[in-house]
Amino acid sequence: MRPAIAGNLPQDLLKQPATEISVNLSNAANEFKFEPNHLELVSGKRYLLQLKNPSQLKHYFTAKDFADASWTQKLEAGKVEIKGAIHELELKPGAEAQWVLVPLKAGKYSLRCPIAGHTEAGMTGEIIVSSSESTLPQ
Repeated sequence: MRPAIAGNLPQDLLKQPATEISVNLSNAANEFKFEPNHLELVSGKRYLLQLKNPSQLKHYFTAKDFADASWTQKLEAGKVEIKGAIHELELKPGAEAQWVLVPLKAGKYSLRCPIAGHTEAGMTGEIIVSSSESTLPQ
């Protein structure tokens, strides 16, 4: 069903520059947190999530409901480009990935690292998708 969704997106949207958002999975001190841990997006807009893991441990960027409510244009990691449905990303120590997507459904989505002990230690966050820019707080 993903191609049908892509077919419904305005073609000019896919040519527009994506809004870049950088998210670190942990930090150089190996703290269990996303930086930032609160993302605000607008449905129907194109985004480039720059995901980086600067720690010495592997971490996951898991937001399944958000991923299911978004259309992924592409995900690049190293010399690999992935297209299609994405549910979870594992970033090994020092890894980086670029996820180009369009959120399609407004809502509040949870973000977490499901590795044992990481969620409990505070590696959680939220992704808020509003239906239009006018609903974002000023």
